[in-house]
Amino acid sequence: MSHVSEDMNDIVLDVDNLSIAYETRKGDVEAVRKASFRVRKGETIGLVGESGCGKSTVAYGIVNFLGANGKIINGSVRFQGEELVGRSEAELKKLRGDRIAMVFQDPMQALNPSIRLGEQLTEVLTCHQHIARQEAWERSVAMLRRVNMPDPENVMDRYTHQISGGQQQRVVIAMAMLNNPALLIMDEPTTALDVTVEATVLDLIEELKNDFQAANIFITHNLGVVARVSDTLCVMYAGQIVESGPVAAIFKNPSHPYTMGLLASVPRLGETKSDAVLHPIRGRVPQPANRPQDECIFAPRCDFATEKCRQGLPELAQVESEHLARCIYALELGKRKRTHRMRQRTQAAAQGGAQKPTNEDLLHFEGLKVYYPQESNSVISLFGLGEKKYVKAVDDVSVRLSKGRTLGVVGESGCGKSTLVKGIIGLEEITGGSGEFLGIDATQPCCDRETDLIREMQMVFQNPDSTLNPSYPIGKQIARPIRHFKTVPADQVKQEVLRLLKAVRLGPHYYDRLPRQLSGGEKQRVGIARALASRPDLIICDEPVSALDVSVQAAVINLLLDIQNLYGSSMIFIAHDLSVVRYFSDDIAVMYLGQIVEIGPAEAIYDPPYHPYTEALLSAVPIPDPDARQKDIRLSGNVPSALNPPSGCRFHTRCPRRAEFLPDGGKICETQPPPWQESSRGHRIFCHIPIDQLETFEPVIHKTGT
Repeated sequence: MSHVSEDMNDIVLDVDNLSIAYETRKGDVEAVRKASFRVRKGETIGLVGESGCGKSTVAYGIVNFLGANGKIINGSVRFQGEELVGRSEAELKKLRGDRIAMVFQDPMQALNPSIRLGEQLTEVLTCHQHIARQEAWERSVAMLRRVNMPDPENVMDRYTHQISGGQQQRVVIAMAMLNNPALLIMDEPTTALDVTVEATVLDLIEELKNDFQAANIFITHNLGVVARVSDTLCVMYAGQIVESGPVAAIFKNPSHPYTMGLLASVPRLGETKSDAVLHPIRGRVPQPANRPQDECIFAPRCDFATEKCRQGLPELAQVESEHLARCIYALELGKRKRTHRMRQRTQAAAQGGAQKPTNEDLLHFEGLKVYYPQESNSVISLFGLGEKKYVKAVDDVSVRLSKGRTLGVVGESGCGKSTLVKGIIGLEEITGGSGEFLGIDATQPCCDRETDLIREMQMVFQNPDSTLNPSYPIGKQIARPIRHFKTVPADQVKQEVLRLLKAVRLGPHYYDRLPRQLSGGEKQRVGIARALASRPDLIICDEPVSALDVSVQAAVINLLLDIQNLYGSSMIFIAHDLSVVRYFSDDIAVMYLGQIVEIGPAEAIYDPPYHPYTEALLSAVPIPDPDARQKDIRLSGNVPSALNPPSGCRFHTRCPRRAEFLPDGGKICETQPPPWQESSRGHRIFCHIPIDQLETFEPVIHKTGT
């Protein structure tokens, strides 16, 4: 982390006791309460917290971009020594995009799809500076080159939809940096990106910070990202900053129960379900209108709360130099006993007779292929002539899954993870290969499968909103598969629904609620309950926690583990977070461009020997530990098209290792498909590099002092 000068002249932004409210029919509702922090030149301050904590509201409040009903009701915002509160809209408009720039989570919000990128970039310069269009064009090209955009001259002539998501975010960052702003605000800039693209964007942000010496505010819910990029950290809860200080100090000695809860909700890379327990925070963030005014705002969810906590709002206590925490027990938190019992490691199997994993195959697919026909634009294709082309979404994949075990599937977007499981469950038509589930042929589409086969294979989707009918109460939606599969007699359906709601930690009062009355985590629990309705042997989870806050994510993961222990279910678990997959899974398959490149026991995948692609994925994972050090391995270029995949090894166009370990610069990788090699630890690697050389790779992650 950079050493930041204490000189007052270095302070770019000084936010003091900032309070923001929104006008509603019931009066003003306070969304942010007395937030204070400073950002210095060349410093990055991270704002973290669950959804609804006020992180983005603070950022928008700095430039008074709060909408028609938002307003600053108290406090001061001083930018380069000048007060921004009370400035006119015209004055603030001159600052936005010039001296203060912003990078949004979704680049499509900042880019106009109907205007070429070059025109959008040059407009940023011509709007704020009196320069010729040609000079603006040249400076835009130079900035695109500075943010490592390939072929920047051609990118200037493209539209937004013609470049990838990572490239779109680079364009937005270039746009923000064109006027050399003094303050750069980044609102979840990497949340929607793949882990490999995210790593390169974070590298870029760090480089630009060092080169331009801008002050940075980085908003995120990912503790690994904030540990990597931030110098100072502010933890927000329900509109208040509850802890602030140097990032290393907070991670080493969290002194507010909420910060402790966030860190306890996140699995560290390498932790497993057998040796670590996730501790989610109880309850949810209160709505702004329902927040207590005369007691600790976190007390209802706090494991350390006492009556004293409810007798007034706590002030910020100094833990160390510059390390502050808004808790009356901040200085003694590590010694205090919890007033609420924390979750213990699940022992349902030992106590309740849950089924143990076996070596008996539940599911076995060989040479699975899922191809999508690609329509040609040529004239002869109108007559059914010409070569037919196919998108090879899944190409020659073989997987086995034993009863009671979990198979994790990881890889970048577009690698075929979701298509693979949709082919297995029958939602996508299988083009080739063989497959059995419980000894029954499972290669037909879902509509042609027997009811018994469908009953034993259910799915939990990433977005519960897309699978829940907004017009029907929760109870009826869970009851429908129970009736369809005749899980219980008709007169016991409601009791079975209530039992399932209890199993997913929802009370009977949820039976008559509509989906819109539930939080994101509660909707996902309903999705899990509905998947359990047929009492399946296999549950397929397609990114079930990727859209959830870390605490809700931990609760859902714990729930799935409890269900597996109780019912002995087998699971296929897809996620982009390698820490979560490692924690949850017994076996892991790494996919790249429609093929599995590495598969085996989870504990073997995360240590050498690695496939070079697995090594790159692990080096890109943000780790919630500022002291952790990772190898700096970055993949160049984008994932090639599945319509025309590279010959030989599909990874050869991006592989950082083939020239180092193979003769002729790895020429064989371009012409011949690689062989499968098995390591002594029981996992298989699809690579030309000999296994004994792959074993010489150093571990990707090192802890300081180890």
